[in-house]
Parts: sequence; structure tokens; C-alpha cells
Amino acid sequence: MQRITLERYQIVFYALAIGAGLVVGALTSGFNRVFESLLWPVLALLLYATFVQVPLLHLKQAFSDRRFALANLVGNFVLVPLMVWGLIQFLPDDPLLRLGVLLVLLVPCTDWFITFTQLGKGCSARAIAISPINLGLQLLLLPFYLWLMLPQSFSIEVEWHALQGAVLVILVPLILALVSEKWIERKAERAQYREMLAWWPVPLLALVVFLIAASQAQAAWLAAQSLLAVIPVYIAFLISAALLAKLMSHALKFDAEHGRTLAFSFGTRNSFVVLPIALSLPQGAEIVTLVIVVQSLVELIGMVFYLWWLPQKLFK
Repeated sequence: MQRITLERYQIVFYALAIGAGLVVGALTSGFNRVFESLLWPVLALLLYATFVQVPLLHLKQAFSDRRFALANLVGNFVLVPLMVWGLIQFLPDDPLLRLGVLLVLLVPCTDWFITFTQLGKGCSARAIAISPINLGLQLLLLPFYLWLMLPQSFSIEVEWHALQGAVLVILVPLILALVSEKWIERKAERAQYREMLAWWPVPLLALVVFLIAASQAQAAWLAAQSLLAVIPVYIAFLISAALLAKLMSHALKFDAEHGRTLAFSFGTRNSFVVLPIALSLPQGAEIVTLVIVVQSLVELIGMVFYLWWLPQKLFK
């Protein structure tokens, strides 16, 4: 099997993993803690394998095409957040539900964004170049967005050690990825190490969603109605993101290839980067994690639609 085939059909693996996790979780309810404890190291490994694919040491490349870089920054960090704020007004008045949606929709993807850009006839080189900027800015701006968009009355008690754990699960893989990239670039033959790691994200993410489903099976069944409420918002987001890219591409006179790249950048979100934050929330806030997992599934199905719609209809 080629890696591109694995990535093309990854939605099947995730759906099977979630189904298996829900069944296992329902049958082994006493093992919730075991599944949760296994989740953290697997998630850290997933983030490391993902970050290694991002050219973290080559920020200058992001601005080699300044017009495209500016369009990406304005779109992802000004216009998309405004769009997300408008969309959450259609959600039930549940702060935890809205928190989950905000966490996942406010952070642009740095992993399968590149894969789907390549599959959808976008410019994968441009996608790779802007990924480090997207990753850095989302980590810096996410707290500000949440403060701005969540109601002032909303507060949630997060234990410091849990939050520390979430930060470490993000920062340690990021630092290790930086060190690995520096090591890989010293010798050409070491590039095979990055190629090997490029196979890991799909099976690791399948394992992550299995462990989440298994550990949160009871909460998932109880929150089923609320989880269904976020699906129309996610669908509306995918359509709106592509149309925003179309408008910006027309205004900036981008060619079809750059327009498709912009659309994939706006439409894909960094769900597993915010998972550690969701998992650090106290008991009773499990729905935040589930909302993020649902977004991943909707997005992947949406990417299948994007692969037809963007090159054949929206950006001919």
C-alpha cells in the first residue's frame, strides 16, 4: 500500500476505530482510567510524528510569496475567526459545546492540509511553506480568541497539573520535532527517517480516537443529541471556508492552484493539537473532547467532497 492511499481512505480507519472504541468502552466501563492513561503518550507520539512533517526551521519560505502568505494570515486569523463567531450563534446556549467548537475551528491544520492540497491539485509546496506560521500563530492567538468569544460569565476550573500536562504534550513533541529536523537536515540520507514517520499519523490518530471513544463511551451516548447539533455548523463552516477562499482569490487575482491551496488551508482544522487542552478539562466537560472528534470526522468526509468540488467546480 502507498502512503497516499492510506491517507486517502483514512476516514474509514477512524470510523472503524470510533465504532470499536464505543463498543469496547460500553463493555469494559471499569477500564476508563486505563484508556485515558494510554491516550496521553499516544497523543504525544502523534503530535511528534505530525510536527516532524512541518518545516519548522524554514519560516522564511512562508513569505517567499508575500501575497499568498498575507492572504493566508488574514483569512485564517481574521476572517475565519469572524466566520466562526457567527456560526456558533446557531448552536445551543451551552458554553461547553461552544468551547469545543471554538477550540477546533479556530486553529488551521498543519498536517492533512498538506495531503489534501496535494490530492486536490493545490500547491503542496506553498502549503508546506505556510504551515509553520499557521502553527505558531494558532498557539499564540487561541487564548485571545477564546477570551473574546466565550461569554464573560463562563468559567471552568482547570487543575494546574492537568493544564501543565496538556502544555507539555504539545511543547515536548514540538521541541523534539525541531531537534529532529535539525538532525535530519545535516545528512541527506536521514530524510528517510522523516519519510518513515510520515506513515505514523493515520494509524496513531486511529488509535487516539479509539482510546477517546473507549474512555468516553458513556459520555458519548448521553451527549448524542448535543453532538448532532454541531454537525450542521461544521458543514456550514466547510462550505463557507471554501467560498471565502474563492472570494479572496478573485480579489487578489490568484490562479486556480493557489485558490485551491487557500481553500484547503481555511477548511482544514488542527483537531489533534487542541485535544490535549480538551482532555485537561475537569470531569463533566467530556463533551468538549467529543465535539472535537466529531469535527474531525465531518471534516474528513468534507475533504472527500472538496477533492471533487474545488478542482472541478469552484477553482477550474
